[in-house]
Formats: sequence, C-alpha cells, structure tokens
Amino acid sequence: MPKVTAAVPVYNVEKYLEKCAESVLSQTERDLELLFIDDGSTDGSGALCDKIAGRDSRVRVIHQENRGLGGARNTGIENALGEWIIFPDSDDWLKPETIERALKTAEGTGADMSLFAFKSVDEQGGTISEHFESLPEGVALDPHKRRDLLLIAPSAWSKLYKTDLFRRTGVRYPPRVWYEDIRTTTKLLPYCGSVAYTGYVGYNYLQRQGSIMNNMSLDRNREIIDAFDDILGWYNEQGLFEEYRQELEYLTLFHLYLTASVRVARADPKHPLLMEFAGSVKKRFPEYKGNPYLGRLSRSRKLALWLTEHRHYRLLNLAFRLKG
Repeated sequence: MPKVTAAVPVYNVEKYLEKCAESVLSQTERDLELLFIDDGSTDGSGALCDKIAGRDSRVRVIHQENRGLGGARNTGIENALGEWIIFPDSDDWLKPETIERALKTAEGTGADMSLFAFKSVDEQGGTISEHFESLPEGVALDPHKRRDLLLIAPSAWSKLYKTDLFRRTGVRYPPRVWYEDIRTTTKLLPYCGSVAYTGYVGYNYLQRQGSIMNNMSLDRNREIIDAFDDILGWYNEQGLFEEYRQELEYLTLFHLYLTASVRVARADPKHPLLMEFAGSVKKRFPEYKGNPYLGRLSRSRKLALWLTEHRHYRLLNLAFRLKG
C-alpha cells in the first residue's frame, strides 16, 4: 500500500497533463501512487492518462462521467490507497521535494493536515506571486487555539491530508459548483487534531486563460453567496459558529465582499451583483468594521474595502484594472 495518494482530477487538459504527472512521479518521496480521475474528458486526456499508466506501475486511472472538480476529488478520496492524500490540479506541477517535506512535517508533528507555500505562475512558468501563511513552521497547531487557521488559503492543492480525515468526518467537495475549496477546507479544519505548516514553496499554480480563477462569467460569481450560506449554515449546525464568529466574519468580508466585488467590478462596475454582495455581508455581519483581523488587509485591499463601502465601483474598476 502506498503511503501517499496524489489524486489528480483530469478534464480536457491534454496540453498540461504530462508535466503534472512527471512532477508527481519524480517526487523524492517514492512511496506514492498517482491516481488520475478522468472526469469525462472530451479531448485526448483520458487516453493520455492510460498511456502514462502504462509506463509506471504507480499510476492508476479511473474514467467516469463528468461530475465536476469536486466530484472528481471525491472519487479520489473514495479510491485512494494511501494513508495520506494530496490533490494537485492537472494543469499545475509540484516541486520535487514537496510531498517528502509535507509528509515529514505532518508525521513529525502528528498533524492531520500539512500546509505548504505556493506560487502563481504564468504559461511560461514565470512567477506572478508567492503565497506564505503567517504561521510558525514545523509545529503542531490546534485549530481551536489557533482559530486564525481558518484564514489560510482555502485551496485544496496546497495541502497534504490524512485520508482518514475525510472518511471519519464525511466532509466532501460539493460537485459542479464554484468555490468548492473554501466550502470544504473550512469544514475540515475544526476536526483536525492539529495542523502543521512549512514555508517551502512546493506548488506551482498556473493562472491560465479559461481557468475558474480567470473566468469572468459574471453571473456565476453569485455562487460565492451560496458558498457562504453553506459554510455559515454548517458552522451553526455543528455548534461551532460562536467559537469561530470573528474568523467567519473576516472570511465573509474578504471573499464575499472584497474579492468577489473586485472580480465583478473589473468586468462591469454597474453589475447588480455588487450591491447584492454588499447587502449579503451587512445582513450577516453588520458590525464587521470592528473585526480584529482587518489589520491583516494589504493596502490595496483596504483601498478596495473603502471604495466598495462607498459604492465607488467605477473607481474600483479603474484601480484594479490598472493593477492587473
């Protein structure tokens, strides 16, 4: 049985798949399997998965009807043989030591989830930005004592998880929706015995035209409201809302009010979603201006918040279109 399963959802990424696969199979941690979930690809991706599997016995392929990114990850969870699981996206790639370092950090601290730093890159592999967490490295962090763990980057692919964490909690990725990462990571964290972090930049996240993060299909941005309905409702159901109220308030402000507003305003500063975002946040957390985490906002995010609060959406559009 392999120690780690790298579960990779695959959908029409023939151009990128070999690089992703090679980055997994060349890991310094050799005790792993690469599990491709071909999610109903209509290009040559499915056949390429089979070809790669024919070259390396550590590769398995599952072909399924399209269930979306979340549904493909769930298939990976259900079929993983590894004690640990990681979810690289099929158009991204890992640094060679990523799994070894994440696993060493997890096993050395007894953590259920091991986080690592990452960078965003362009099609040529050039660095756009790097992301580090404001956390101590290599120590076990209790999510009930370090509630700011809820504020980490929610991306599924920048973490190594105990496979049993999903199985004992029943938490899964919602299928066929946007923002499936934040809906899931926020639910896993309170049920981790501990979380550990390494600042090793172990993941290259490709920002390409047509990806979910770059997709400007404006109406679908409303799904961030649905996502927070889901998250806040779940925390209430679990009796965790009051414990994590400040963190949930900041998450809602950052993702639903600021990030979503900037994304929509850059495309259409008159779009009605902008007012809907504002109303949704103020209804849920009318006292958000007193949130202790507001000091974490960068200068540009503080500007975005001021412009959004004062409904200066044209200026928001101009400021962030120029920023790129």
